[in-house]
Amino acid sequence: MTEHRAQVDELLADYRRSRERLAAVQRELATVSASVTSDDGLVTATAGARGVLTGLVIADEAYRRYRPAELSAQVVRTAGAAAVRALAAAGEVLAPALPAGSDPQALLLGTADLGAAELVPDPVAANGTADTDDADESFEDQNWLEDAEWPRPR
Repeated sequence: MTEHRAQVDELLADYRRSRERLAAVQRELATVSASVTSDDGLVTATAGARGVLTGLVIADEAYRRYRPAELSAQVVRTAGAAAVRALAAAGEVLAPALPAGSDPQALLLGTADLGAAELVPDPVAANGTADTDDADESFEDQNWLEDAEWPRPR
């Protein structure tokens, strides 16, 4: 019985070590942040560990220099660069806690080991209907009642 108890104790100790390592990784991931400034210095975007925009600074000069569409494109470009940089930093934090051969960025993005074909949206889920050749199944603008069934006005 003592051998069994020793195995249970060792398993519990392993579990506690794994749990503490996970908590440490989570704390470190919470501190990951990356900022990128546009080449002209007018837009600075900051992203967190999962690439989510957490800060945006737009200099007053940007409103004078850019048209709205140009400024929005600059913001999107800069935010995208910040997201890439933050995801790379988060991947470096996460990699040691993952099994060998795991892709930390895929895990952070929620795609794990899915292939490109598996990530394509399902057309049925996207619009609620399947693409079928039953186009004559439309029931729009059809009269289901016979005119003879209704009394005629006098």
